[in-house]
Amino acid sequence: MTQDTIFSPFFATVFLTFIVWVYMYIRRISFITSRKIALNELAVPGALAQISPPSVSNPSDNLKNLFEIPVLFYALVLYLFVTKQVDTVYVNAAWVFVVFRTLHSAVHCTFNLIILRFYLYLFATFAVWFIAIRAALIHFGTIN
Repeated sequence: MTQDTIFSPFFATVFLTFIVWVYMYIRRISFITSRKIALNELAVPGALAQISPPSVSNPSDNLKNLFEIPVLFYALVLYLFVTKQVDTVYVNAAWVFVVFRTLHSAVHCTFNLIILRFYLYLFATFAVWFIAIRAALIHFGTIN
């Protein structure tokens, strides 16, 4: 396995962030134009969030989520690449993260069933913590 294999799930996560960003703006612009809201009404920070229904605010909230745990994922991927530790276990865990984060985003941005979203987030985050803990244990020589 080549070290750069880890960048496929890395860029898949970047692309997911891009998709959610575009979807968020589609929902926001549609809402603003359908309600004929004047842009000066939105000048106060948080004004749009206060008047937005969940179909508009959820994609925005999801985009914010994509700058939380995924930032650790990006850092870990770069660490693994630089230290030449990329292996099948890490790549598979990275894809688990991507799949569950993608499903989490799909749920959050659409029907938003909270308990389902929670479990999808949990499994994705477990994948990142697995990568982090394994990398730390290898770094400190606890495991090979």
